[in-house]
Amino acid sequence: MSILINRNTRVLVQGITGRQGTFHTRAMLDYGTKVVGGVSPGKGGQDCQGVPVYDTVREAVEQTGANASVIFVPARFAADAVLEAVEAEVELCVCITEGIPVHDMIRVKQALKDSKTVLVGPNSPGVIVPDEGKMGIIPGNICQKGHVGIVSRSGTLTYEAIYQLTACGIGQSAAIGIGGDSIRGMTFVDALERFHLDDDTHAAVLIGEIGGAEEEKAAEWISAHPDFPVFFTISGRTAPPEKRMGHAGAIIQGGRGNAKEKIDALEQAGAVYVQTVDRIGKAVQERQ
Repeated sequence: MSILINRNTRVLVQGITGRQGTFHTRAMLDYGTKVVGGVSPGKGGQDCQGVPVYDTVREAVEQTGANASVIFVPARFAADAVLEAVEAEVELCVCITEGIPVHDMIRVKQALKDSKTVLVGPNSPGVIVPDEGKMGIIPGNICQKGHVGIVSRSGTLTYEAIYQLTACGIGQSAAIGIGGDSIRGMTFVDALERFHLDDDTHAAVLIGEIGGAEEEKAAEWISAHPDFPVFFTISGRTAPPEKRMGHAGAIIQGGRGNAKEKIDALEQAGAVYVQTVDRIGKAVQERQ
């Protein structure tokens, strides 16, 4: 069973004619992803990388049967792109765009309630299921099919975790970058629940950051599922209070959301702490 996507997932690329959309469409096609259409308003009827382009998501879904969408749209238009996918009842929407205004994401969050759409992101590197398909920018060449799921708030640390596992001969069932923004779709708990229900996923790696309370919520889930092994690391251990560290969600406020609190909560829940991401492969290897 695959997590979120498989080789039969029919993918749209919103923003396909932009530089990033075009480049990563080619990479997704080369990986074997079934990219069936693109969306770029005003450019319907063209094609890009051999993929037909449509003016709207609704039209693209009707013409191609697409059930997933990946968004490479500039920040000021990205929320509307997500809303368009939601209105077209796309089952999975992966938003790569970073820098979407918070007030725009509040509108998106509201629209997602009771919708048929699962949103991953924004500010996400995407989703990859080795040897099945990928949506986003995660490099496929470092992946190896296996039984460890990865969920991360950081894009580059997602890649590093994949690489370290592969280097130790440990394959991945899926890697999900949920994004580092303060308002986003899929959470750690959502991802852990999917991994837990997947027969091909035997353990998970969680990569957290300072700020917010998502890691603490994940700790509550882990505590309630002692049968499912989880390894974790938290970035930002030396970040000063009240200083924003890159991601919109990576800020310690009022003494809350610091690395120590997150590490303590996750360890107390039974998760295995790995001090730095470059040790993840060996840590998992030692517990197998």
